[in-house]
Amino acid sequence: MFQDKIFEGKTALVTGGRSGIGYEIARQLLSYGAEVYIASRKEEPLKEAAAALNEFGTCHYFALDIREPEKIDELADYIMEKSGKLDLLVNNAGGQFPSPAEGIARKGWLAVINTNLNGTWFMTQAMANTFFLPQESGSIVNIIVDHYRGFPGMSHTGAARAGVDNLTKSLAVEWANRNVRINSVAPGIIKSSGLENYPPEMVAQVSSTIPVKRLGKVEEVAEAVLFLSLADYVTGETLYIDGGSRLWGDMWQV
Repeated sequence: MFQDKIFEGKTALVTGGRSGIGYEIARQLLSYGAEVYIASRKEEPLKEAAAALNEFGTCHYFALDIREPEKIDELADYIMEKSGKLDLLVNNAGGQFPSPAEGIARKGWLAVINTNLNGTWFMTQAMANTFFLPQESGSIVNIIVDHYRGFPGMSHTGAARAGVDNLTKSLAVEWANRNVRINSVAPGIIKSSGLENYPPEMVAQVSSTIPVKRLGKVEEVAEAVLFLSLADYVTGETLYIDGGSRLWGDMWQV
């Protein structure tokens, strides 16, 4: 897909990098020559993921909750100490659960908003202030969701990810003259470990609602992330990787 070792000499951070889409993004970056940091909450599976990823290149890990700004500051210090720079941030960490709007508890709403919106902001601001703005270079790619026509059935994450989508546009303009680009990737239904959190009956029937009649692959999302990280004249964009779902089809039966 890309030129061999095109990321050689580059340093990247992938949040939520221990599994699913995040793991594949980290794997591809390593395969193309980058030094990669992965971060997520649970240290043991994170350590195991980093050990497996080291087969492809130099991978470091750091356990943290992106809802905790102080831990993010510690991560920034760790990257600065080990590598001295950061070229790419992939905000992939997040989480949600299916529920009709009237059934979302206050605790559940706050958990999803705090992780998907606030956590993304905390990470972005910290890495920009520590690395990208002083360097006057850097790329940020946010992983959101296909919320093109709203997100019935998961209104909490739709609201949070729409916030990140707008944040992407705002920061793209604010930081353009500092040579810092920021874009988003909006996956549709992707065949990954994340589907384990959804009812099997929902997953079984969802392919028929997608125009291309199949689920997406983690490799396809990762390739979009790498493209946006390299596309020097693209900023403030959201690239949908959804097989046309944003244009037609209804996963959530109303």
